[in-house]
Amino acid sequence: MTEFLATEILARLQFALTIMFHYLFPPLSIGLGLLLVIMEGIFIRTKNPIYEKITKFWVKIYAANFAMGVATGLVMEFQFGTNWATYSRFVGDIFGSALAAEGIFAFFLESGFLAILVFGWDRVSPKIHFLSTIMVALGSLFSAIWIVIANAWMQSPVGFHIIGEGLHRKAVIDDFWTMVFNPSSVRMLVHCVIGCWLMGAFFVMSISSYYILKKRHLEVAKKSFVIALILGFIGSVLAATSGHFLAERVSVTQPAKLAAMEGHYRTGTGGSPLYLFGIPNNKTETVDYGIKIPGGLSFLVHGNFTTPVVALDQFKKEDRPPVGITFQSYHLMIFLGIYMLTLTSFSLFLLKINKLFESKWMMKIFCVSILAPVIANQAGWVATEVGRQPWIVYGLLRTPDGLSKSVKSEQILISIIIFSIIYILLFITYIFVVNNKIKHGPDDLIQKLK
Repeated sequence: MTEFLATEILARLQFALTIMFHYLFPPLSIGLGLLLVIMEGIFIRTKNPIYEKITKFWVKIYAANFAMGVATGLVMEFQFGTNWATYSRFVGDIFGSALAAEGIFAFFLESGFLAILVFGWDRVSPKIHFLSTIMVALGSLFSAIWIVIANAWMQSPVGFHIIGEGLHRKAVIDDFWTMVFNPSSVRMLVHCVIGCWLMGAFFVMSISSYYILKKRHLEVAKKSFVIALILGFIGSVLAATSGHFLAERVSVTQPAKLAAMEGHYRTGTGGSPLYLFGIPNNKTETVDYGIKIPGGLSFLVHGNFTTPVVALDQFKKEDRPPVGITFQSYHLMIFLGIYMLTLTSFSLFLLKINKLFESKWMMKIFCVSILAPVIANQAGWVATEVGRQPWIVYGLLRTPDGLSKSVKSEQILISIIIFSIIYILLFITYIFVVNNKIKHGPDDLIQKLK
């Protein structure tokens, strides 16, 4: 029993480490992809060479990020077969369809047009190159679509039937489109993609603000910053809106998860409070040091302040998710969302009165604010995945039951150590390459523009 528990903990730790490291890069590809389309679209429309210069610079960053996303994503998928064989057998029909679609419609589309995007500036017409930029951006988006669909099915499994027994049980698709448009997929996808836009926007603003502080490449930096700032503001507003609608759906499909996110232990007979922050206490089933809005959770879920929301007391203890990490990660995501919305709103005001780029302290804030969407994206997925526990497929397969039966804890530990070393080296290389491109800047394009 102790060996099995150690195996489960290590297998979950390994997957968490690899997926969280991998997820540093796909959101940035999606966000940068949209910004590249916008920047090159402005160049096509205005014929202003500065926007060609801007696009060429950010394409270089995009290419390095794409390579890291591919390298880290391959390792993650192998774990399904090594550490989670029972789970892979159970969901193989569903995941196989979604991952195959991701490969056909996303990866090949993105990688096929990437060469034209990076190397085709002087080899194809501007319109063909712009089409390639659009295809690359769509490829990164389609990748998110199919991966989120697969994950959303784990949250809200529909459109299937079970065949086999014991270790040979598996879910088989009855209706492909019912599986695709499961109750969680659309709202999860929208919120996820908006989070990617924020990451791309704040990444561009971070580097642009660095240039502005150093008084280098000012025309490129300021125009890039403004484009990213507008996307960042729109993304911040949409993130709050889409997050609300997603939480509404979670209250229906996974009420235990929502209760854990909100630290909601007891159902009661009146309105359910909304905690702004606090420390959940499982022993007393209260939120210590919490500040709450009476009836706030009821209002968000039901539209009034009196209808109670289902709490954790309606579930057996063995069916409840871990409350502490779910609550804190969820609230961290919300806090960072408010921070990004406040920062972009105030920055638009300063831009309107021509004070933004003269404010050194604002530029310094933006230099480090790339951490906000990175952490918010990670925290959101932590809340989503931990909040699903103890189920790996909600209501159908518990997480311990999805483990491989032959893998040993020491084998997983060795692989964690090896992959950690590889990932550290990869990340150092990535930082070196990107930092070198940032320090060099778009200077190599000046001669051509002259």
